[in-house]
Amino acid sequence: MTKKQNRILLALSAVGPGLFLIGYNIGTGSVTTMAKTGAEHGMSLFWALVLSALFTYVLMVAYGKVTLVTGKTALNNIRHGFSHGWILALYILAALIIGELLALMGVMGIVADLTQEGISLMFNGLVVSRGWIIAFYAIALYFLLWFGRYKTFEKVLTLFVVLMGLSFLVVFIMVKPGMAAIAEGLVPGIPDTPGAFGLVAAIAGTTCSAAVFIMRSTVVAEKGWTVEHLRTEKRDAFVSASMMLFLSGVIMAVAAGTLHVMGFKLENTVEMIHLFQPIGGKAAALILILGIVGAGLSTIFPIVLIAPWLIADYSGKPRNIHSSQSRLLIALAMVFAFGSVILPHRPPALMIFSQAFQACILPAVAIPILLLMNRSGLMNQYKANWKENVGVWAVILFSFVTSWFAIVELL
Repeated sequence: MTKKQNRILLALSAVGPGLFLIGYNIGTGSVTTMAKTGAEHGMSLFWALVLSALFTYVLMVAYGKVTLVTGKTALNNIRHGFSHGWILALYILAALIIGELLALMGVMGIVADLTQEGISLMFNGLVVSRGWIIAFYAIALYFLLWFGRYKTFEKVLTLFVVLMGLSFLVVFIMVKPGMAAIAEGLVPGIPDTPGAFGLVAAIAGTTCSAAVFIMRSTVVAEKGWTVEHLRTEKRDAFVSASMMLFLSGVIMAVAAGTLHVMGFKLENTVEMIHLFQPIGGKAAALILILGIVGAGLSTIFPIVLIAPWLIADYSGKPRNIHSSQSRLLIALAMVFAFGSVILPHRPPALMIFSQAFQACILPAVAIPILLLMNRSGLMNQYKANWKENVGVWAVILFSFVTSWFAIVELL
């Protein structure tokens, strides 16, 4: 193996947790939210994505640092770090699991719709039932989770993330959206149209997601990093947040450069393929389907793991996804994957709702980490400096604003 190949493998191993979280973060929720935003408002809400990615980096570093210094994962630190902290930890645990189960319904529904559309395009109109497609994915993923290890998941997610990134990049190059419109989107402003507040909250909820930071703590611990890896953890967080911004921005720009220019609205993810096909052709439509399906499958992995991992985090017990309890929880999560077949709401509507719901949990995650990272007895010489404090305070302010947007829209 050459020195160059060694360097590439070393770089990939150094951003393992980041790749895991990119796979979780850039899923069909991001695709739906960014595509809908781009189609309806162009790049005018790009500023909300930039702020969300910046604050994602800040909290990823904070949660990773506290985990590496204390040797404990997030919910365990919150539970034992405060008087009656178990109440807050339980609230975060329950809220995240409920939010992720809602998201799972939407994710699997969108993946099934797109797979159905891809099969139809490739085999001259052949129609396969959405229920059978969901059953196929659920059984395949459960089989992999039954026999797999964390390193296996990391490799599979890396494949999905690379596939997703290349697919969106190819479509972006084919569409060639204007750079001037992207630059104009950096100027803060909210369109005076129904649903705009909800989209800002959804952008924050899907990018600066409370679940990302709690999961960050777990995957850093799963990687086996210690306090000696603080610089590696920071670099990993930067790569992860940067890729989240880039991929989400590309999706928004593709929709803005095509659907928005043509005056189309986006109510359904499959509708995006139908609208995009005349612009980019059948090949581009299939590439887009491949990218979004890859994004969806990469999200489902962490979603179904969140309940067993969070319960282990809260209780302070070892993470063992092959235990009877974990396998039962994963099986129950897979049952929820069929929700989009039963519920009357379309998958994109479920996704937008679940992302806005996630925005309401962010303050409960941002405030505790600010207090923990400033405790001398807990952090010793690694206590937060003024830059880290300013960053987390900015996240808290942002979290209250986006939570208000979400509540206004949900009500």
